[in-house]
Amino acid sequence: MNLTHPFRDADGDKLREECGVFGVIGAQDAANITAAGLHSLQHRGQEAVGITCFSGSDFRSHRGLGHVAQVFDNDTLETLPGAMASGHVRYSTTGGSGLRNVQPLYADLAAGGFSIAHNGNISNAMTLKRDLVMKGSIFQSTSDTEVIIHLVATSRYPTLLDKFIDALRMVEGGYALICMTNEGMMACRDPLGIRPLVMGRIGDAIVFASETVAFDVIGAEFIRAVEPGELVQVDFKGTISSHRPFGSPSPRPCIFEHVYFSRPDSVMDGISVYQARKQIGMELAKESPANADVVIPVPDSGVPAAIGYAQESGIPFELGIIRSHYVGRTFIQPGDAARHSSVKRKHNANRAIVEGKRIILIDDSIVRGTTSMKIVEMMRDAGAAEVHMRIASPPTQHSCFYGVDTPERSKLLAAKMDTQAMADFIKADSLAFVTIDGLYRAVGEPKRAKKCPQFCDACFTGDYPTRLTDFETSGSRA
Repeated sequence: MNLTHPFRDADGDKLREECGVFGVIGAQDAANITAAGLHSLQHRGQEAVGITCFSGSDFRSHRGLGHVAQVFDNDTLETLPGAMASGHVRYSTTGGSGLRNVQPLYADLAAGGFSIAHNGNISNAMTLKRDLVMKGSIFQSTSDTEVIIHLVATSRYPTLLDKFIDALRMVEGGYALICMTNEGMMACRDPLGIRPLVMGRIGDAIVFASETVAFDVIGAEFIRAVEPGELVQVDFKGTISSHRPFGSPSPRPCIFEHVYFSRPDSVMDGISVYQARKQIGMELAKESPANADVVIPVPDSGVPAAIGYAQESGIPFELGIIRSHYVGRTFIQPGDAARHSSVKRKHNANRAIVEGKRIILIDDSIVRGTTSMKIVEMMRDAGAAEVHMRIASPPTQHSCFYGVDTPERSKLLAAKMDTQAMADFIKADSLAFVTIDGLYRAVGEPKRAKKCPQFCDACFTGDYPTRLTDFETSGSRA
């Protein structure tokens, strides 16, 4: 999503989906609908938000740092008139957390106004940017999204649609884009469908969003997913046209959407995210049982998998950790002592459940391992007799280059240690991860197809589905 490296939490110990997008065309209160849709996607980006609308004659934008409810009130939304609007939520970036990188980005092109909201990452953005700058382009942000604008602006094709397609043919990586022009809205996914995008209807209006939960919140009807490599065009008469400029390569949607990124009440490619996470827990119980008294989730992301583990194993599910929902992002806290106390401020052991018990802790992933270490320590301090850690994803051994905030590979615990060494590091009595085939079974596949995997699982396997031009050139995030 950005040309600079993104912020993480204090320990860099959670993977972060860096943004969510929403768009609507054909609704008189388009900006209000967009704000409601973005609110339901707040989990995909909690530090900046923007909405751009088209009034019928001009484009207007409002962008700010903070949550949707902090940036947009009724008075602000009244300044964004029109029947078409799009919006974006995002995480901030090192050296780039100011307003210049908050999306949607907008530019006046020779072909007319052009607004773009982008979820994902262009893996050859730096290479393209160098070429564009050499040809005279002047960049106003450090976002890779702006590269697409310049590619559209410099394309020699006659129509804006053809210019857009020409630009997309030059980019690599994973993306879901919602663009607005004087003629209407365009929404598209990368050729492999790495990043998600769905289409719905509310009244006579057409809506697009990163997840189906946004449709539930605004009362829209889900129509279908935007297909991998598809570009959907909607004009102001409501006419929908579909373009397939990239042929039909085998899809590789991000499997981590099922593990962590998406809200559990969303549906991804016909699969309930909640049910998939429960099924992951059931696979974990089959693959890695443990003699224990209670199954305890690390809230909130570990809850569905823990329910599945408990149901499959017959071991009672209990809330042995209580989470505070009123703790802000920890990287803004000054000093190491304040940051290191973040786990205790976010989570507290429920001693009445934990004391004297053999417990199974369920979490979605281990990144650096520091949070897991503190959670295990918290359980022991609360009197746990044994602590067995079970993880609802395979070991995260590789960086993501498709729009997910991942530390450099050298800082990923699973890239440096085997499972036993990781268990020793976090001081657990045992540690196990769901296998890659177990994960695939949980989302409805018999197993992972090695020659042509059904999902992008590069963070687990190192099997990247596209070229990584910038990485190959610079070797960063190795």
